[in-house]
Amino acid sequence: MPDSAQSAFSISENAAKRVAELRASEGNDRLMLRVAVDGGGCNGFQYRFDFDEAVNDNDTVFERDGVKVVVDDVSLDFLGDAQVDYKQELIGSYFAVENPNATSNCGCGTSFSVD
Repeated sequence: MPDSAQSAFSISENAAKRVAELRASEGNDRLMLRVAVDGGGCNGFQYRFDFDEAVNDNDTVFERDGVKVVVDDVSLDFLGDAQVDYKQELIGSYFAVENPNATSNCGCGTSFSVD
């Protein structure tokens, strides 16, 4: 796994725009997108996306275009050099993580494994 101190997690322009839109629709400028990695899924780990107003002691905050994304330290170990994106496809619109650390991904795009 990558060393989070030497890795860079980033936010795509599309993801920043969508978070800003959702934050505006909720009327709450304090909302941040929280990206986490949980055990489970068909490949061993899965991504989780939530909105949160709080920054915990073990969180790192990333910012783009006035939008904040929060990642806890344990999840960041799996997300070094990854990017959160927002995709619009025929099957729907969704947040996704483009993660170079994943050695395999599930067809649904929310589950992955690492060596």
